[in-house]
Amino acid sequence: MRHLAILALALSACATYPELDARLDESDHTAPWPDLVPVETLLAAAGPADAATPTGDLAARVAALRARADALRAGG
Repeated sequence: MRHLAILALALSACATYPELDARLDESDHTAPWPDLVPVETLLAAAGPADAATPTGDLAARVAALRARADALRAGG
């Protein structure tokens, strides 16, 4: 049974996906690969506070979820 699962997985890797291929045009197939850059360069460009500080929307969502949890704990 395990061999059948491995065979099915291997065969599915060879499949074509027409809905994906239809979205690509010729320029996508001939486009150059992007340059690889060190991760430090990407992190420096992102800045130190981009992902670390919650935004107002996130803080509001947290407050709403906490209020909902309190209401559920109270039985209502």
